[in-house]
Amino acid sequence: MATPNTPRPTAAPAGTTPAYETLSTLLHTRYSCRAFLPQALERATIERILATAQRTASWCNAQPWQLTIASGATLARLRSALQAHVAAQAPAPDLPWPREYRGVYQERRRQCGWGLYEALGIAKGDREASARQAAENFTMFGAPHVAIVSSDEALGLYGAVDCGAYVGNFLLAAHSLGVASIAQAALAAYPGVLREVLGIAPDRSIVCGISFGLADPAHPANLFRTQRAAVGDSVTWRD
Repeated sequence: MATPNTPRPTAAPAGTTPAYETLSTLLHTRYSCRAFLPQALERATIERILATAQRTASWCNAQPWQLTIASGATLARLRSALQAHVAAQAPAPDLPWPREYRGVYQERRRQCGWGLYEALGIAKGDREASARQAAENFTMFGAPHVAIVSSDEALGLYGAVDCGAYVGNFLLAAHSLGVASIAQAALAAYPGVLREVLGIAPDRSIVCGISFGLADPAHPANLFRTQRAAVGDSVTWRD
């Protein structure tokens, strides 16, 4: 069975602060949860996450993100509707998905997938088992809550960028309170279903979903951790 391989923070630079240490710890220990316990969170806990994420910086302070949070019977209806459409219809997201993953981006994507499959005991090339795991996206991995994130369609790319920043802060705020989460582009594949079940207006572009709740600590999917590239792989200095 795979074991957690959480990167440890490197030595902090001179002049570090408690706030830096806290943020660094949150970033190094957060992970994408792929198996949740069924119990719902208290509304006050969710509201704390939302209040912190709302401080996200945005282009011209437009704050384009809107969340529709489904729980209980509504979430059950959404699961059923998505699973029916996945079996019968091709994805048709509002925002275009990547044209291709190439070079190092393809390598990282493959490493992520293979690492998860290894944790779950899925052999390379077992397409049936990998398809079953992919379909778990549309059960929200058993999470008791899902937030569908949308942006004003007129804001285009920059609205989506702002929503991405918001999603990152939502994940960190949740983790700081012991709440597990996973951002899911897969849920944006069927925007018509989301609009029909959740009443999301047609002038909102569906960006992604965030499933969240308490992690199932015994599930092998939650023992898997991704790695990050070295800073030098992402930065070019021009002095």
